[in-house]
Amino acid sequence: MRLLVTGGAGFIGSNFIRYILQQHPQWQVTNFDKLTYAGNLDNLKDIQDEPRYRFIKGDIADRQLVDGLLSQGFDTIVNFAAESHVDRSILDASPFIETNIRGTQILLEGARNHQIQRFIQVSTDEVYGPIDEGDFTESSSLSPSSPYAASKAAADLLCLAYYKTYDAPVIITRCTNNFGPYQFPEKLIPLVITNALEGKTIPVYGDGLNVRDWVFVIDHCAALDVIIQRGKLGQIYNIAGANERTNLDIICELLELVDKPRSLIQFVTDRLAHDRRYALDTTKMARELSWHPSASFDDALATTVDWYLKHERWWRQIKSGEYTKYYELMYGQR
Repeated sequence: MRLLVTGGAGFIGSNFIRYILQQHPQWQVTNFDKLTYAGNLDNLKDIQDEPRYRFIKGDIADRQLVDGLLSQGFDTIVNFAAESHVDRSILDASPFIETNIRGTQILLEGARNHQIQRFIQVSTDEVYGPIDEGDFTESSSLSPSSPYAASKAAADLLCLAYYKTYDAPVIITRCTNNFGPYQFPEKLIPLVITNALEGKTIPVYGDGLNVRDWVFVIDHCAALDVIIQRGKLGQIYNIAGANERTNLDIICELLELVDKPRSLIQFVTDRLAHDRRYALDTTKMARELSWHPSASFDDALATTVDWYLKHERWWRQIKSGEYTKYYELMYGQR
């Protein structure tokens, strides 16, 4: 198998690349990443000399570059490349339209023209919008609340349209909140851990009672692996960890794990259009692909905290901005 992984220098993408190389000794992976602020080659430093892995810097919205790359021959594209932070999308939606929608369309065209066998579009539970009770299934309607979620929903619809119109080999996955090693510190769990370790306040939107389902990133990688091998073209698959928690629950548990006081919590004005609850039904993954999350939430959270404790240099360089200096020297201005 020859995989092209877009956005592979990010949190989920880097964990996925490492997982695939460990699980499949005969597979080859090319990592195509723009190296925006959330892309970090330190995430893959331990495998940078692996002969089955190579990195190419580039933008999925660059049609000529994508076409040239795909002409080298790949079996599967796994598209992680996306602007993904809701707060940033509220401040400026333009990069989300460019990467998440236009970039996905360019990849889809490339998949059509170069006989790609599988195109895995990695999406999000946020495309469904909020739900007060019950769980969204793959056939639920889309009702995104933020510019980020709307851009991902648009990309999903493009993928389905390419499947129906051109028989493009598309599969869409929608996953709940991930956590684990190498997650960029603007996200909730690493933000709480690193701010607590630095003795900084921890901002909590509104009353902190917004509910999310959490899945350990390695479980997500395992689900994608199964989908690549046995998923059906034209289908959507929900991926979740069955670990619903309020944001405040997560924060309090993390503060206990790092032995820091709850007095660090600071309630702030709620985010615009902040959805109250997300939840996904994963019956289809279990029934058709025999996938179930295997990680215990409490064990995986403790493992994640331990990783950040042992990799202080990694997250301090990110929070200071120092890590960007290497890329500016190697690849020019980011």
